[in-house]
Amino acid sequence: MTLNHVRAGSSVKVEYLEASPLKERLMSMGVVSGTVIKVLSSAPLGDPMEINVRSYNLAMRRKDAEKIVVSLLPTA
Repeated sequence: MTLNHVRAGSSVKVEYLEASPLKERLMSMGVVSGTVIKVLSSAPLGDPMEINVRSYNLAMRRKDAEKIVVSLLPTA
């Protein structure tokens, strides 16, 4: 599954990043394999989405989020 399909409130773990012009920039911001991401919300029309990565919040276009392959974390 890719990050753009994750609902708000869900936490996921990054598996890998597909090739894209933003790959290196995302990796420098901490979006690397094994990182836990929490999807916080989406804008009223769905784009961009707000995520929490490590200790900061990041707004990301859904087009860019579809390049991040993730797996759902079990809920407690």
